[in-house]
Amino acid sequence: MLNTIFSRTLDKVIEYMGLIGCLLILYCMAFGVTDVFLRYVLNSASQWIGASIQAAMVLIACVGGGYALKHGSFIKLDLFYANFSARTKAICDVLTSVLTFAFLGVLIWEGTASAMMSIKFSEVTPTAVPVPIYPIKSAIPLAAFIVLMIVIKQFVEDIKVIIKKP
Repeated sequence: MLNTIFSRTLDKVIEYMGLIGCLLILYCMAFGVTDVFLRYVLNSASQWIGASIQAAMVLIACVGGGYALKHGSFIKLDLFYANFSARTKAICDVLTSVLTFAFLGVLIWEGTASAMMSIKFSEVTPTAVPVPIYPIKSAIPLAAFIVLMIVIKQFVEDIKVIIKKP
């Protein structure tokens, strides 16, 4: 029961993250074109669009990673992997998950330290129009934690496949 509630909640969070990523892509496209128009047609460069697009791209990477992982959209060596049985795929996933856990652990640990320091100093971009950086840095460990939850969920499913008798 608790596992099902956790799984459904995690799936909903990931779908919302995908929606946020979609909106951020539209934001980047619209304001990227606007910035080019302002800069080259009106000869009046924007002071804040470039920095906000960079922040949006960081957020796209944060929300896109979890969404892609949930939907199996990461690149794999399908040349070999596609021909494996479900059990062999699960074994490969469990073996490589060690690296994933290590990467996400470091990302959460160091990302949290960086976010806390950024919040402490109310970090902003060093531009004419200061755009706050601390919300973006805070999103990185949060997104990494959500991806960790997806990886743990997949890890448990892979263990079940490995243990299951053929």
